[in-house]
Amino acid sequence: MSRLVLVADDDEDILALLAFRLEREGYDVLAARDGGQALALARERRPAVAVLDVAMPRLDGYEVTRAIRAKGLATQVVLLTARAGEDEVRRGLEAGADGYITKPFSPAHLGWRLAELLRP
Repeated sequence: MSRLVLVADDDEDILALLAFRLEREGYDVLAARDGGQALALARERRPAVAVLDVAMPRLDGYEVTRAIRAKGLATQVVLLTARAGEDEVRRGLEAGADGYITKPFSPAHLGWRLAELLRP
């Protein structure tokens, strides 16, 4: 099973934290700094999971999620965002996200969620 994870966030500190923690847990990590780059990497590399911020330049996390679903990619999607309102969570799930985690977040919780999504 692939352990390739795409992480996308326009906040350099969060992106570095995500990459560091996931690599420590044995994942191969692709990093993107905006939604356009995230979608291009998803199409090209077909990661098992994409962890996407919602508020990103070029394409937001909802748009990237919808595009991943429209392309029929088997990538699982977790939205990781400060947008915690019920309408935002619903919007993310309606876009096709498999999970929704709000910031501030526990890196351990994110790791558990990824392990759950990648379970055979």
